[in-house]
Amino acid sequence: MAEQTTQQIAVVGGVDTHTDFHQAAVIDSIGRHLAAKSFPTTPDGYQQLLEWLRSHGGVMAVGVEGTGAYGSELARLLRANQLTVVDVDRPDRKARRANGKSDPVDAYAAATAVLSGRAGGTPKTRDGIVEAIRSLRVVRRSAVKSRTQTINQIRTLIITAPGEVREKLRGLHTAELIRTLARSRPAGDIADPACAARTALRRLARRYQHLTEEITEADSELKPLVAQAAPELVALPGVGTETAAQFLITAGDNPERLRSEASFAHLCAAAPIPASSGRTNRHRLNRGGDRQANNALHTIALVRMRYDERTKGYVARRVAEGMSKKDILRCLKRFIAREVYKHLTRPSTTPKPLLQTA
Repeated sequence: MAEQTTQQIAVVGGVDTHTDFHQAAVIDSIGRHLAAKSFPTTPDGYQQLLEWLRSHGGVMAVGVEGTGAYGSELARLLRANQLTVVDVDRPDRKARRANGKSDPVDAYAAATAVLSGRAGGTPKTRDGIVEAIRSLRVVRRSAVKSRTQTINQIRTLIITAPGEVREKLRGLHTAELIRTLARSRPAGDIADPACAARTALRRLARRYQHLTEEITEADSELKPLVAQAAPELVALPGVGTETAAQFLITAGDNPERLRSEASFAHLCAAAPIPASSGRTNRHRLNRGGDRQANNALHTIALVRMRYDERTKGYVARRVAEGMSKKDILRCLKRFIAREVYKHLTRPSTTPKPLLQTA
């Protein structure tokens, strides 16, 4: 009889996630704290956490902090077992100062946020082609960043190198510079600054070549995946593999979690923010949201302003009306976000060959 009564209790779970263990907590339907316990971040630990939650009653939902990081695997397992998972933000500093900070406190706070309705975000499922794109793109982005750092180091070394080294390399464009340095055969005493500079430049040039090969390989893997995931998105003016991949990653494998194109625009920091005062009635650019998605919108807007006739006409008309470049860019980014959202949430129809415009 006692066991039957327990099963009839409706409970809400909360999980504070960490690298080596997750702290779980359970509250009932009126917010009373029932129990808290930590579990290791292993397959057995996740299963134990699930069984422990269910042992307290019927689980209405589980609030998990960090579903995109430490809590990603736990979120997958909970969803696979037909539990509703809610993405919970960390408590703000004011709440933490008032309530204190500990793992059980944070776990109870996650559960309370779900019960009260303060947390209602649907996490990304991370179980499809978009997750594959995200993983490959992490490598590509780091390689691009490292390659940029490498060429900057090469140019800095050339500037500070002895004149006999600097004069031979002056005026060479990047491709020729890299080829020249990679083929060089420095000789002499390594203690000589000129010889040391030549040796360092050769090693950096070879690193640059290796990173370029890595980027090319990643591009060859990403292009068909992005085209498969969102063929109509890649075909839009100004949208290429890189920007399309970013939008897919921002939306996730379950873009239906974004309730409207307005919510997608807000996520991409393209929703206008009122900045009116007195007789001035205007909006400004949003400085929050997903900055990488916002950068993708910015890139597409700049490409269209330069090459797309329709966008050129719009910009000319707005300039004639007295609108500033920042406000024009804000309007363009909002329009592009609306257009992108339609193609993100539309089922893909694969076969056509794609025209990449950027």
